[in-house]
Amino acid sequence: MLEVETLTQGSVTQQASGRLIVETKGPGFTEITDAAARWVFGTGILQGLLTVFCRHTSASLVIQENADPDVRRDLMTAFDRLAPRNAGYVHTTEGPDDMPAHIRTVLSGVSLSIPVMEGQMVLGTWQGLYLVEHRDRPHRRDLVFHLIGA
Repeated sequence: MLEVETLTQGSVTQQASGRLIVETKGPGFTEITDAAARWVFGTGILQGLLTVFCRHTSASLVIQENADPDVRRDLMTAFDRLAPRNAGYVHTTEGPDDMPAHIRTVLSGVSLSIPVMEGQMVLGTWQGLYLVEHRDRPHRRDLVFHLIGA
């Protein structure tokens, strides 16, 4: 059953945007759930849609389980199988980890849309937001947040 929630008359649509710089340690998942939640709450927007966008082609964003770290380890293993390093890629200018990073980013995506209700992201019990670093060395990743709502 779908519940319909309507905004009261006279509500004004608002927008907020911000950036988050994430320092990665190399390949793996960096959870950004708390940072995103604090930012959403700080906007004062109670109902809306949050878009998170990663401004890179070799890192991605995912919503994934945040309870058991084995899930994230297994996902990295799966990425290694799907896009192995040293697989004879033509694009090798930036090193053997670059083309696999691009493939992994295509598979997992660079943007997320998360509903916001009562000033909080509406995530499932075991869901968290993650930046996934696909390159072998640490990087500074730039994320853009945009929230529209009332």
